[in-house]
Amino acid sequence: MTYEEFVELVTRLWNEIPEEFKVELQGVHVLPQLKEDPSGLAGVVRLGEYTDPGPPSVFAGHVHLGRHIALYYGSFAEIARHDPDFDWEAETWETLLHELRHHVESLAWRDDLIQEDLRQLERLRQR
Repeated sequence: MTYEEFVELVTRLWNEIPEEFKVELQGVHVLPQLKEDPSGLAGVVRLGEYTDPGPPSVFAGHVHLGRHIALYYGSFAEIARHDPDFDWEAETWETLLHELRHHVESLAWRDDLIQEDLRQLERLRQR
C-alpha cells in the first residue's frame, strides 16, 4: 500500500466514526515515517500515538497545543514488509480506535488504556 492509499484508508475509516467521539480533537495526522517505540525494544514500532496537553502547567505553555492522533505509515509498512498476511484495513482500524480511546479517556481524566499499554510493554520486556 502506498502512502497516498494509506491516507485515503485512514480518511475513509475516520469518516465512519461518530462525531461525538471526536469532540475537542484538533486533528488526525498521517505521517510518512516509521516511529520506533521509545521503549528501546528491538523490532517494536509505534503504529499510532495520541497527544494531549496533559495536566495544567504552572506556565501553561503546552495547553494550546491541542489533542491529536498520529498514525505512522512507515511503521505499518515495516510490519507489512515482514508479514505477507498483514491486513492493512484491520490494523489501521484497530490503531485508530485505540488512539481514539486514549482521547476519550483523556477527556474523562482516565488512564485505563495507558495502564493496559504499560502492562503490554512489560510483557514484551519479559520475553
